[in-house]
Amino acid sequence: MTELPLLSVDRKPIVLERGASEPAAPARHRAKLPPRHLADLDLAARRAAVAALGEKEFRAAQLSTHYFARLERDPARMTDIPLTARDRLAGDLLPPLLTPVRELQCDDGATRKALWRLHDGSLVESVLMGYPDRVTVCISSQAGCGMACPFCATGQAGLTRNLSVAEIVDQVVYLAGVAASGGVPGSPNRLSHVVFMGMGEPLANYPRVIEAVRRLTSPAPEGLGLSQRHITVSTVGLVPAMRKLAEEDLSVTLALSLHAPDDELRDELVPVNQRWKVAEVLDAAWAYAARTGRRVSIEYAMIRDVNDHPWRADLLGKLLAGRLAHVNLIPLNPTPGSKWDASPKPVEREFVRRLRAAGVPTTVRDTRGREIDGACGQLAASEESA
Repeated sequence: MTELPLLSVDRKPIVLERGASEPAAPARHRAKLPPRHLADLDLAARRAAVAALGEKEFRAAQLSTHYFARLERDPARMTDIPLTARDRLAGDLLPPLLTPVRELQCDDGATRKALWRLHDGSLVESVLMGYPDRVTVCISSQAGCGMACPFCATGQAGLTRNLSVAEIVDQVVYLAGVAASGGVPGSPNRLSHVVFMGMGEPLANYPRVIEAVRRLTSPAPEGLGLSQRHITVSTVGLVPAMRKLAEEDLSVTLALSLHAPDDELRDELVPVNQRWKVAEVLDAAWAYAARTGRRVSIEYAMIRDVNDHPWRADLLGKLLAGRLAHVNLIPLNPTPGSKWDASPKPVEREFVRRLRAAGVPTTVRDTRGREIDGACGQLAASEESA
């Protein structure tokens, strides 16, 4: 097979074989995953696991109902299961996955950010955002990230390891429980949307992210029963994985972190562009849209004097005009000490005007969590440096 070089955060090559869906991580990134958890398994596999412990198979449905339907993560509260059986089942299928380190909130409680320590000491973040009509969680799919985007705190931290299916899902179950308890004032009590836009490149952890999506969208007690159309999976443009995603028979939203319409600048801002250029990445996005009928979200961080020029707005408009796409402009949340800063509001407004004039639907993302290290990776970075 032909080997295709990618750059890791330390500029060393990560090998991606042609046809593969995710980079093969260097040995130091192949850390041990946590113990098996029921969220790693579909319902049939849970029944088999329960039977292997000498318990009746219906206990699998009981455990699953507590975890996915009642959002209960503490085995001690699953009191309809006899204590001896509960201890045996919990020890094998409900190991603790996320240990809270810090939880901060702002926007009068509508934004909450959680920092978790995993079983191996790795740190990951999750964010809950409440709106009048919905509750959204932003979750991590990797501890760290190997994509090396220079304006992103996580990208500069490097990749530690992929998360397990259950480590991904457990973030959602915890924050869904916060919403269900009335912990997000002015918002519904039911979590409705999940975005894979936290730490990591989701499509570099492809098999586990897809399994997590299936767990989140399967009806209870197998999963959380969320709508596939309310799940967003982001990518910096791993073309083979994008094309594979189009074949999964899922109706999730694909969000492409483009950040520049020209290869010269995108090679710098999104180093994976050195392998898959803008035209190839967009072709994969249009293939996804054609296969699923779902509009692609084009994510574009507005960076002062870097990618916010009027001519770049015009070029982006030309590339997207007539396509099933929507631009989500993101006011940059600067990392402390970084040279990168957000575009001034007049520049942002002109960028929006030019895109809309080209017929491209465009919105500006609501800015949340600046006072609680809201940008991806900032809270983990501040904890590491403390």
